Amino acid sequence: MAGNTAANADLPLSPPANPANRLRALLNLALILLDVALLSLAFVLGYAARASLPLFAVPDKLPPLLQYAPTLALHVGVCVVMFYLSRLYHLPRVVSRIDQARKILGIVTIGSLIASGMQELVFKTTIFEVDYPRGMFFYVWIFSALLVIGGREIYQIARNWLRRRGLDRDNLLIVGMGKVARDIARRIKDNPSLGYNIVGVVVNGKTKTRGSLMGIPIIGTYQDLPRLIDSQRVEQVIIALPDAQRAEIVELVTLCQRGRVDIKIYPDLFAYMAGDLNVDDLGGTPLLTVRDIALRGWRLSLKRGLDIFGAFFGMVFLSPFMLLTAIAIRLESPGPVFYTQERMGLDGRPFQMIKFRTMREDAEAQGPGWTVENDPRVTRLGRILRKTNWDEIPQLINVLVGEMSLVGPRPERPVYVLQFREHIPRYMERHREKAGMTGWAQVNGLRGDTSIAERTAYDLWYVENWSLWLDLKIIIRTIWQTITRRDKNAY
Repeated sequence: MAGNTAANADLPLSPPANPANRLRALLNLALILLDVALLSLAFVLGYAARASLPLFAVPDKLPPLLQYAPTLALHVGVCVVMFYLSRLYHLPRVVSRIDQARKILGIVTIGSLIASGMQELVFKTTIFEVDYPRGMFFYVWIFSALLVIGGREIYQIARNWLRRRGLDRDNLLIVGMGKVARDIARRIKDNPSLGYNIVGVVVNGKTKTRGSLMGIPIIGTYQDLPRLIDSQRVEQVIIALPDAQRAEIVELVTLCQRGRVDIKIYPDLFAYMAGDLNVDDLGGTPLLTVRDIALRGWRLSLKRGLDIFGAFFGMVFLSPFMLLTAIAIRLESPGPVFYTQERMGLDGRPFQMIKFRTMREDAEAQGPGWTVENDPRVTRLGRILRKTNWDEIPQLINVLVGEMSLVGPRPERPVYVLQFREHIPRYMERHREKAGMTGWAQVNGLRGDTSIAERTAYDLWYVENWSLWLDLKIIIRTIWQTITRRDKNAY
């Protein structure tokens, strides 16, 4: 391939302009203008709230709104600059609503404080001298955060609408033909809101050069990459070759370096399973950290405190509904209200996990079996409980007594653990933490009859990247997915 690289050196370095880039520039400008409009509206609403709402002492006389024009301009300008510096105008393909809302709240808070401080330092000594009451500052801050968060949600909905109709998409080229390439192609085709248009697949010249991958045509070999990137106006290249040698990857990256093309490489299995890689220092010697357990020391106490607080108040608040569920179960079919099943928890120790009974009492008369879709053993009420995840609510008892956590790897039955540990690398490491009522794998759509290897990778990532915010995010996403009945989305 090296000789071919040299042969292609005479090709133009920049592909023809893609019309989608112009639309993308307009959308970015629209987002900035939307923020300016919403921040201005928030200031006006804050002024009106200060003059009428009794949360603070209503002033006898508030200066006219026009007199606050310099303060308004300062507030809007500082916040927009803070948004830009915090890369809120450089959004990734999939934006987590929860993370974005948290980031906006933090930036609006800092921006509002900076604007207030600058107003005191600058306008107090000029002809624009005007008092900026604390009550008005509070209202402007609240309205700014709420309106910008709501505006970003509306903007994202509009952008997804355009992408589903073929607009605002990047032309994408996939390099590879194996399972990883198929998974990437399927995910992109199933999620048009990601904003990708797959123009084709490129394969090694030693393999077949005709046919298709998930309905996507094979349009060339590795040596054709420079020509294809230019002719197809490719803006994104994904190298889906997890088993490729280093020299091959370097050569492919060299072939793809054409103009403003983004290159992404799917990591090998080791890097994927290891999670985030960090470089530590040992007396000047760099060390690559591939495993750094986050849940240790005071963090364990913090997580336990969240579990006790959440489980206690959850049981108090939900107890009337749990009582009604128990009555309904007894009325529909004979047998106990609760169903206990042995699961494997922390350090591989078994415990009895509690659930509302959703199957007939004799469901496992022939031995344990994996639940399948439309399982005839499930009762009519049980189908509703499973669909809404309400059957899991009694596990709050397991959380309260310390056998489980609100968030963590979902526990499996010992009979299945013995099977999985033989085939899934690092599977038993997920048992170094307490099992959870919900987990990172579950909120990413990995429930029921899904890949155990993929679930394990998500569980290990959670263990090695734990934070209190991550737990809160998973809990919020679980509640939202239950309400909207969505298995997977960007929250």
